[in-house]
Parts: sequence; structure tokens; C-alpha cells
Amino acid sequence: MGASLSDVANRAGVSTATVSRALRGLPSVAEGTRLRIVRIARELDYTITPSASRLASGRTHTVGVVAPYVNRWFFGEVIFGVEEVLRSRGFDLLLYNLADATSRDRFFDAMPLRRRVDAVAVLSMPLSPEQAAVLSGLDVPLGLVGADAEGFACVRIDDVAGAGSAVRHLIMLGHRDIAHISGGGPATHSFTTPRDRARAYRDVLEDAGIGYRPELEAVGDYTVAGGERAMSALLSGATRPSAVFAQSDEMAFGAMRAIRHSGLRVPEDISVVGFDNHELADVLDLTTVEQPVAEQGNLVAQILLDLVESGGEPPPTMTLPTGLVVRGSTRPVSPR
Repeated sequence: MGASLSDVANRAGVSTATVSRALRGLPSVAEGTRLRIVRIARELDYTITPSASRLASGRTHTVGVVAPYVNRWFFGEVIFGVEEVLRSRGFDLLLYNLADATSRDRFFDAMPLRRRVDAVAVLSMPLSPEQAAVLSGLDVPLGLVGADAEGFACVRIDDVAGAGSAVRHLIMLGHRDIAHISGGGPATHSFTTPRDRARAYRDVLEDAGIGYRPELEAVGDYTVAGGERAMSALLSGATRPSAVFAQSDEMAFGAMRAIRHSGLRVPEDISVVGFDNHELADVLDLTTVEQPVAEQGNLVAQILLDLVESGGEPPPTMTLPTGLVVRGSTRPVSPR
């Protein structure tokens, strides 16, 4: 059995807290003492453990991440961004996947994060007042990606501006029969994102004097299959759209597949715009609204760790920019 923290402390004649601080390079340990502790730890073949680190600092050096999905591109990228920062600063990530209402209720009832984390980041999952209160009761810094909440360090994009730029692009190309594949539905956990992007779609149409037509709107679920189903429904309607705005690139990929399976062409018959700038968007030549996905994870992690280490109040909501990336899936409307 390997040496323990106490073994090193006894050999060095210091406390276990001093050993832990010395091995982690923290201040308040004399250099001579630190070097002696390091030498003894090597002689005893001791490696500092997370529990020892917690003993010295009162921290777990772990950040909890709560997400509604972990197998979707957006959430995977945000989690990657969070983990990248945590790793660089010596913190671990504890992930909770709350994919349905039952798992969410169980999580907030049991609150398994209590005394296990130094901070919590919630990814694109708006919280009820009761759920926010449960998290606030942990008494650790709280972060939120993709939404706003009082008492949280919030990082998001301007969904209204991003979606609006997509629809305006299609209008500038002469399109008037512009369909919309939204990301609504019960599986979205009442996200604000689908509502904000849908509002932008309708407002931009109204501002252009086109008017909103419910028959040109279909609901997907932010997946390729959902986008394909929604596009197929739109193509079976009375009015064939000349263009479609999908609220995510994955739904846009599905829409492109449905268009081609129907014998039509992208963009000659129907232009397609997505949202995200997914890693496959360039490969599939998709015009899309780019958002800094991993960067949102980077930023919320940086803010949380700064709050862990220095204290203070969460900063104002950080809103990151989006940008339209024009590729080959859109073109001026063709006469019919």
C-alpha cells in the first residue's frame, strides 16, 4: 500500500494541510519546507490525491456541469470548452445528463452536487424559481449558458439578432415563401432559444412586409431526423417554400436530405440556412449563422473559477456575437 498524506506529514514534522499546500505549490509555505516535503514525498512514492487537496484548501477542485443532453453537437462543444479551462487550472468536471423530466426532478430533489463541487454550470436549461433556489442553496458560484437568471454568471448569444440575420439574407435574395423549422416541442425543456429565434423569424418577415404564414412553419427537435421530418411536412403543404431557415445546422442537414429525396435541388429549387456553424456545415456547403459554441463553455468556466478563487458577485450577462457565413446552399430566388 502506498504512503499516505499523514506519512509524509509525520516524516516532515508538519501538518497534513502544510504538506498538501506544499505539493500543490500554494503560498504560505516556506521554500525550504516545501523542498523538504517534496523530497520526502518522492522518497515515499506519494502522489497528492483530490481528497488531500480538499483537506488543505477546503475545496473539491471539481465543477458540476448540468446538461439536458450530452450526445448532441452543441452540448458536446460547450462541455469541451468548459473542460478545457478546468483542466488548465487543475479542476475536474462532474457531469450530470438530465435528458427527461423524471431525471430532472430526481436531480433537484436529491441534489447530489451538495458538498461535491466548488461551482455549477447549467447548459441551456432554463430553471424554475424552485430549481434555481435549490442550486443557490449550494452556496457556490453558479453559471448558466444560453439563458439568463438572477444570481448566475450568464453567458449567451443574441439569438434574435442571429436568426434575424439568416431571414434577412433570404429576403435580400428575393425570397418571399420562406419556411421555418423551429426547435420547439416538449423535448426542449422550455428553452428560451427556440422562442427567441422564432420571434426573430416572424418579426423580420413582418418588417419586410411579407407577413407570417403558419403553414410555412414546422417543428423539429434539433436533430437531423427532426429536420428531415419537418421539411417533408413543409413540402407536402399547399405552398412550396423557395427557402427555409432551420434553427440548427443539424435540422438544416435533415432538411437538405428531405429536399433532395423529393427530387428537388439545394439551392436551385430551395435555399437552406442553418444556425450554429456545425463542424460539418462547411463540408455540406451550408449557409449558416455562426455562434461561438466552445467559447461559451470557455467563458463560463473562466468566470466560475475566478469567483471560486476570488469571491465576489457574478458579472453582468456576457453576450457573444454571431455572424452569417454564406456558402453554397443559398442563391437568389428562381422564377417558377
